[in-house]
Amino acid sequence: MGQKFGSFALVSGCSLMLIGLALVPAALAQHDDETILGGAICTFAFGAFAAAAGLYFKARLLKGTAPRGVAAPQKQRGGCEVCKSEAPVIHCRVHNLHMCGNCLPKHYDFRSCVYVPSTRRSNPVKPAARAARA
Repeated sequence: MGQKFGSFALVSGCSLMLIGLALVPAALAQHDDETILGGAICTFAFGAFAAAAGLYFKARLLKGTAPRGVAAPQKQRGGCEVCKSEAPVIHCRVHNLHMCGNCLPKHYDFRSCVYVPSTRRSNPVKPAARAARA
């Protein structure tokens, strides 16, 4: 139903816009009737609104029927990215690695790497603990 309604609204909106544009020369003729000009502007504006609404309905329907792609695998959060066993204490900003104290000597290079303290927590915060702090 929505697909047909969207198409109908789009076509009728474009038709109303065309009628509104056709009324503008009639309003600007020798009579200079402001009522016809106001009607032309209203007809064109309502036609633009109807066409936009029809396009919106069609886009919403297409969004709901589109197949979703396979999500990329996410990095494991919360542990050392080298050994994946201990809590990270340092972050290499050049290589974007969070490392524990045991893996740091293997990676250490004072010429190219920039190290900052890691902001990751060792254990993820549970919702009950977060609620108790608030």
